[in-house]
Amino acid sequence: MTETTTHTVVTPAPGPAFTPPTRFAVPGRIAVSDRAASLWQRATLTEIRHETPAVATFRFAVPGWAGHLPGQHLMLRLTAADGYTAQRHYSLASPPDGSGHIELTLDHVEGGEVSGWFHTEARPGDEVEVRGPLSGFFAWPGDRPALLVGAGSGVVPLMSMIRHHRARGLDVPLRLLVSARGPGELVYAAEYGPETTAVFTRRAPEGVPVGRLSAAHVAPLLAAPPTGGWEAYVCGSNAFAEHASRLLVAAGQPVDRIRIERFG
Repeated sequence: MTETTTHTVVTPAPGPAFTPPTRFAVPGRIAVSDRAASLWQRATLTEIRHETPAVATFRFAVPGWAGHLPGQHLMLRLTAADGYTAQRHYSLASPPDGSGHIELTLDHVEGGEVSGWFHTEARPGDEVEVRGPLSGFFAWPGDRPALLVGAGSGVVPLMSMIRHHRARGLDVPLRLLVSARGPGELVYAAEYGPETTAVFTRRAPEGVPVGRLSAAHVAPLLAAPPTGGWEAYVCGSNAFAEHASRLLVAAGQPVDRIRIERFG
């Protein structure tokens, strides 16, 4: 997800892919204590996957990771050889699967010291520090119908929710509206299923309309909500979050059941 604070330069380790030992958590455990979230832990980069030309997913082994809820984020810290440090908040893209691994999906932000290092210098075997998970406001434990609305890298915490929904075989309703400039900028394009509607603002496949997220996308979902109604999760830039939230309210979504995470 887009950077929101400050970070470093770590000297990358040479050599082939690195696979460190991990401690497996109890399957299904996603409740985390405040004490665990307050401790810095070593995280070893094990894999890099490119999602789009400007976005990549970075997978880390964190042996002491206690678990997280879909939608939570963490603090990441880099430390340079001269002792300089920089840190950022990033949303977790991975579900709470108890594997001892977590994933972050990062934009390559122009001039970003942390995202720039990850996209140009980082290699498997490099170590960073993480602290979390943080914030329960945007978390979705999978116990209520979820209407997810995201744009660009704002889809990152929402993908954690989708992956959790699939991994657990949950039957609670879940829908995603995701906005991107075009198919080439659609993060996680290969993972979307029937729960997802993609909206393209500049370029679209033949036969697919081009335009912003609109009432036409939102209204049908609010016209026939599931039992108990939707819990709406909106994530994206400030402008997108405001636009999407207004559409939801206009379509009948209660204001107190809209959770917003924004950046930029």
